[in-house]
This record gives sequence, structure tokens and C-alpha cells, in this order.
Amino acid sequence: MTQKITVIRGDGIGPEIMDATLHVLDRLGAGLEYEFADAGLAALDRHGELMPQATLDSIARNAVALKSPLTTPVGGGFSSINVALRRHFDLYANVRPAKSFPNTRSRFGDGVDLVTVRENTEGAYLSEGQELSEDGEVAISGARITRKGSERIVRYAFELARSTGRKKVTAIHKANIIKSTSGLFLDVAREVAGRYPDIGFQEMIVDNACMQLVMRPEQFEVLVTTNLFGDIISDLCAGLVGGLGLAPGANIGENAAIFEAVHGTAPDIAGKGIANPCALLLGAVQMLDHIGRPQDADRVRQAIVATLAAGDSLTGDLGGSGTTMGFAQAIASRL
Repeated sequence: MTQKITVIRGDGIGPEIMDATLHVLDRLGAGLEYEFADAGLAALDRHGELMPQATLDSIARNAVALKSPLTTPVGGGFSSINVALRRHFDLYANVRPAKSFPNTRSRFGDGVDLVTVRENTEGAYLSEGQELSEDGEVAISGARITRKGSERIVRYAFELARSTGRKKVTAIHKANIIKSTSGLFLDVAREVAGRYPDIGFQEMIVDNACMQLVMRPEQFEVLVTTNLFGDIISDLCAGLVGGLGLAPGANIGENAAIFEAVHGTAPDIAGKGIANPCALLLGAVQMLDHIGRPQDADRVRQAIVATLAAGDSLTGDLGGSGTTMGFAQAIASRL
């Protein structure tokens, strides 16, 4: 059966890594049909807005999107496109795996295999209520945590652990100091954990969690936390396995899901054909799992691992001198 997905080619290196990713997906023969849509600077140039209604309609219609990095222009009047997409579609679960791969610049060999589940729609990233005094001397920003938001993200983490055969969920918080918002999150996490007696549960203060991650990352399986902490921790975890070039991300809600590379647009190397496409490819792997094609997902994952192990056509960030498309072609040849 054919699955139609919305494809956003993105800005900077986005079109290059998207072309490479689609090359692999086409070779895979997974029956995907692409509906291309504009966002970011490309959309601003063509349509006069960063996120045209036609793009939102495409994502709503297809319920699945694969997205390259987007640029939000600096300056007033422009809010984060990624944050806007998450709120528009209520993509409450940000899911970022970090797994060791062979032949990468990682300090931990094959010892990392964890997933960060980050609440994506509330917390410290609310634009409402931010204030700067007229004299520019005082800035104020609030954070909002809800029982509903906490319950559904922790439940998602436990369901993910159960469905993937993982045995432990760690709730990361700062309830010892931020007793209102972080305290509510922790209270709800404890309540939800009681419904999953087959899954181990531990709670950890965020600063200790960061230290433990860089000392013994193998002790973690699924981490669940609030928006700001999750944003920081998931990048830390990417650093454990070789960097953002190997870091995919999924943004999942009840009615839509967007899969992406979590790194930026890298304008300094845009157009040079040297960007690592693996993060977006691994995002496509998450997408294949999400749409019920785990065998196809596993084929791509194994091909990436085999190509990395062989050191074939690796890009500069991985110590090679290969090109974006050359790396993708090497992966596609191993499907």
C-alpha cells in the first residue's frame, strides 16, 4: 500500500540531505509517495510567509511529514517555525534516540542505546508572558506545566519502553528547587509509573542526570522530562554518540507526526555537498517505524551501520572525505 507523506526540503543544507534521504528511500522501495511543501526561507521567498497554509493543510491531510532543517529569520516579528508546528498540530512528544554507531567519534564505543522523550508543547518555551522592562534592565519569563501534559508524556515514555522491549524509565526533574512546575511533573510521573509494574522506574535530578550521562550512559534506557531539560539533555546524548549528524528526532501527536534531523541549516557549508545525511535518514527510519513498516526501517538502519563500519564514503564530520550523495549511495547499495 502506498503511503503519502509531506516532504519539506528546508533551508541551507536541507535540500541536499533531503535529496540524499529520498535517494535511499526510493531504493528501499517502501511505497512512499511524496507531496512537496514549502516552509522557512524558501516559503518566505515564494509565498511571503514562513509557513504557508498550504503546507499546514498538506501535513494535516497526510498526517506524516519528513522535514529538513528550517531557518527562522533573526529579528522581531518571526517566531520559531519548529515551535509553531509543534503547537499547531499538538505534537506533544519529542522522541530522540541516541545509539552508538561503529567508526564514529564517540567516547563510549557501543555502550549507548537510549531514548529521550521530551514534552514538546509547554514548560519554559511558552512565548506568552515574556516581558522586558522599558529600560531593558529586567526580563521575566514564566513556565507552565499541566497535569494533562505531564501525564501524556510520561505515559508515552512508558508505552515506548514496553513496545520496544526496554526495561526502565527515568524521570528527570528539578523538583527539589522548582517545587511547583517540576514538582507537579514528578508527582504525575510517580502516579503513571504505578500503572506499569513491568517497567522499572527511577527519578533523577537534572544536574545529576547530566553527570551520570557523561560518566555511565549505559545505565539509561528511556529518559522522560519537561521541555527545556529535554532540549538540553537530548543534545548532550547526541554528543555521546558522535554529534548532531547522527541525531534524528520525531515530533508526535494524536493526529500528526513530523520527523526530522535535529541539527540546524549549517549555512556555512550549504551547497558544498559535504553535509552528513544520517540524521535525516535516521529520522526517516523513525518515520517508517511509525507508519507500521518496521522491516523497512530495520533495513535502512542496518545499511547505515554497515556503511559506517566499512568507512565507505563517510563525510568530513565522521573523519572521511565523502559527499552527501556519495554517502547516501553507499548506504543505498547495502539495502
